[in-house]
Amino acid sequence: MIVRQIWTGNSYRNFNYLIACPETGEALAVDPLDYKKCLALAKEEGWEITQILNTHEHGDHTGGNGPMIEATGAKLIAHQNARDRIDGIDRGLSAGDVVKVGKSVELLALDTPGHTMSHICLLSQTDTPALFCGDTLFNAGAGNCHGGGHPEQLYDTFASQLDGLPDGTLVYPGHDYITGNLQFTLDREPDNKKAASLLKELEATHDPERALVTSLAREKEINTFFRLTSPTVINRLREAFPKLDENPSPREVFLKLRELRNDW
Repeated sequence: MIVRQIWTGNSYRNFNYLIACPETGEALAVDPLDYKKCLALAKEEGWEITQILNTHEHGDHTGGNGPMIEATGAKLIAHQNARDRIDGIDRGLSAGDVVKVGKSVELLALDTPGHTMSHICLLSQTDTPALFCGDTLFNAGAGNCHGGGHPEQLYDTFASQLDGLPDGTLVYPGHDYITGNLQFTLDREPDNKKAASLLKELEATHDPERALVTSLAREKEINTFFRLTSPTVINRLREAFPKLDENPSPREVFLKLRELRNDW
């Protein structure tokens, strides 16, 4: 499996992806908003884009569908329940479905509600798994729930699906928000030395054209939405929410963090 992360450079800070089969040169385009960059890269690599995957229905992820399909004839794939919000879906995905690219690439569909209720993440079936997670999981952060989602479902997705993936899983999100998310982590957990060290490093070196690819193991160190039992996180939450339970559940901590992040 070959993965190319494409930095759009737009105001939304989107990442697009091409996932290619090295044997056949067939490629899947993930959320190809900047279809011109995606098409140019495919041409440069000698790949044929045969499929498009929309992780969810928001326009900054679906906006390139039409021109991309017109240019390539690619089939459009998305969550089975997004048909009334994404035009022209050829294949609707459910949890456990497999997306094949060429002869050698298999991607497992995860039904990951929260950011929206019709959100798909793809998990590569490779020795080192890769998670293409749209707006569910960001580097050092979690998606918001303003555009048709719900934080309760987002917590369930984190707790029941993402948290159980192998620690070595590589994280490929839909946007470059890492520095702002690290700042939020440190606002909530000022003694998180690993987050502080990474933020300092990125403030000097960060280039989304060559973005840092984190693993889930690293996310569990620097992403406050995985750090739900940290005493510092809980004590800081209590400053904002004085009526917080003495021993709050991870769900309650997650929901309060998401509430704070909305206005942070």
